[in-house]
Amino acid sequence: MYLLEAVQIALLAIYFAIFAVLSVIGLHRYLLVYLYYKYSDRHLDSPAPTDDRPFVTVQLPIYNEAYVAERLIEATSRMDWPAGRLEIQVLDDSTDETCAIAARCVERLRGEGHDIHYIHRRDRRGYKAGALDEGLRKARGELIAIFDADFVPTPEFLRRTVPHFSNPAVGMVQARWDHINRNFSLLTRVQSMMLDGHFVIEHGARHRSGRFFNFNGTAGIWRRDCIASAGGWEHDTLTEDLDLSYRAQMRGWKFIFLPDVTVPAEIPVEVNGFKTQQHRWAKGSIQTARKLLHPILKSPLPTSIKAEACFHLLNNLAYLLMALLAVILYPCILARFNLGWSRAAIMVCDFIVLCCATVSVCAFYIASQRESSPKWWRRIACLPALLSLGIGISVNNAKAVLEALFKVESTFRRTPKFRIEGRGETWRHKKYRGDRMPLAYLELALGIYFLFTTAFALRQGLYLTVPFLLLFLFGFLYIALLSLFQRPTWSAPSAR
Repeated sequence: MYLLEAVQIALLAIYFAIFAVLSVIGLHRYLLVYLYYKYSDRHLDSPAPTDDRPFVTVQLPIYNEAYVAERLIEATSRMDWPAGRLEIQVLDDSTDETCAIAARCVERLRGEGHDIHYIHRRDRRGYKAGALDEGLRKARGELIAIFDADFVPTPEFLRRTVPHFSNPAVGMVQARWDHINRNFSLLTRVQSMMLDGHFVIEHGARHRSGRFFNFNGTAGIWRRDCIASAGGWEHDTLTEDLDLSYRAQMRGWKFIFLPDVTVPAEIPVEVNGFKTQQHRWAKGSIQTARKLLHPILKSPLPTSIKAEACFHLLNNLAYLLMALLAVILYPCILARFNLGWSRAAIMVCDFIVLCCATVSVCAFYIASQRESSPKWWRRIACLPALLSLGIGISVNNAKAVLEALFKVESTFRRTPKFRIEGRGETWRHKKYRGDRMPLAYLELALGIYFLFTTAFALRQGLYLTVPFLLLFLFGFLYIALLSLFQRPTWSAPSAR
């Protein structure tokens, strides 16, 4: 009897400890919103007009991108930059017909007078980081712009970014991602909101307040000397962009974020591709934390920068806590009944702690939509779905975090792209489908688990708890069922 009571008390201690940590993470979100508005008067000075046009190399790393490779290469060739001051490198590690598509497109553009080069590697050592490093050895540019295959750079990109390098301390300029297919589905709308929060509020707050922020792997431009002085591209993490960003800023280079310069990109339209992308980002950020947090904390950097680096690099630990919370929620409800809590006490307690963990998320994303769209009130209708899918993806990302913590090696798995640009287009008969992961069955089990938990809460009259349980229920079932029914129909290589 005493043992059971001790176990229940211990379980509740874990429950409240998880919410305490999630509440601290929530307070950090409030801090980012506060910093964003506090420093809103720090407008980025426009660089002085100059006739200087430095030589720019544009790198296009691709791997098995048959549907989007030509769109990317052609868009890059339309960049408005003086002839003789721009070269394009197509860094192709493909093993399928993408090779022929890309090589043919490059040959055609060379015939039209473009300085464009096709570089194919048979040894894919280092994956994307290895390809970028290989291209850098052959590049002639003093500035290096990078675009992934799902992006469509605009002609004015270089004209709007390069002038900022007139300051010799600037090492990298990052543009904001835009979303070609935001309204394709609920999944793409939620992903777009997630990315808006990252770019508008996170990047905006960190940049305005002088804290570190990161290059996002694409839609940005580097000073070549900055890459070299920071140690170059390294492939010991899955987020080579985040890794290099921190190393460069620790060496004193200044980064600039341009929220008004946007580059359209394609959002993953199928959930297994989305999960692959999320897994890579979550695992890579923890790997980068393992690699760099100790040097950052030992450095003479200001405390504000060190603290923000901890929150930034360790943020994905929240998914591990969320997955654990999902497992123990029902036993914690039972434990409080067994320990003599009243229904009212359980409801009020759950309502308060769950609000502490979710209201900050709502405030964060509402702020991002207000800043990014004049019709922001329409977009925030997706907030419940965003909260729910954030929970639904927690098992997938918790696995990524554990792999990083325990140094489990894995390949760089690319995000499938299908050239889906609008509603009504189909991708279901195209290859490069994301792998249907075994975790989908665990997610399905958790969905069923929350179906029974929600039913139990309704029977017990825990009405204030039910809306939060429904977030877990919908999130896990949505992710699980899409993962299972959007199953692969082609056997195509998916590693990158």
